[in-house]
Amino acid sequence: METPPITALALVCTLTPSPEPSSTELLADQVLEALAAHGVTGDKIRVVDHDVRPGVKTDMGEGDAWPALRERVLAADILLLASPTWMGHMSSIAQRVLERLDADLSITDDTGRPHLYDKVGIVAVVGNEDGAHKITADLFQALNDVGYTIPAQGGTYWNGEAMHTTDYKDLDETPDATASTTAGVAANAAHLAAVLRVSAYPSS
Repeated sequence: METPPITALALVCTLTPSPEPSSTELLADQVLEALAAHGVTGDKIRVVDHDVRPGVKTDMGEGDAWPALRERVLAADILLLASPTWMGHMSSIAQRVLERLDADLSITDDTGRPHLYDKVGIVAVVGNEDGAHKITADLFQALNDVGYTIPAQGGTYWNGEAMHTTDYKDLDETPDATASTTAGVAANAAHLAAVLRVSAYPSS
């Protein structure tokens, strides 16, 4: 029986609604493209386009878009959280995604394991100011808290010059350092997802 392909979902946490260009989405697209080189099928959601209500439940009631988005999160082997940097922190959209994922912390599978075990979490951050390392650390910790496994060097980022206006999407080409880091993130995430598929974590 043929093994289903490994899948990835990017939650793009830009504050910019579609169809306006987004540096955060551009970097997420590059990560998905790098994952595709390893046979991973990818998709993305620009979260700001959806009415994700504040709260820490899986469903915040009528009109809440998170339950449908969450189904896609749960179906993916690899989750990419992509955030811009604002005032040195992740976007409010990224923070809301973490708050909604918090509801999954206590949900277990049939063997008693947190149901997000055996899934891989990775991160992408862009901005014209410092903060990428802190944002990456915060996102890694939150992803790990709910059960995701973080691969070696599982984050990629680009920081432009502070107090200047050049965005990642405005660059003539992707800087070599960011491109090589993105390639490494994708290779390690695809490898880890494949390992976890055949060798799952033990039940509690």
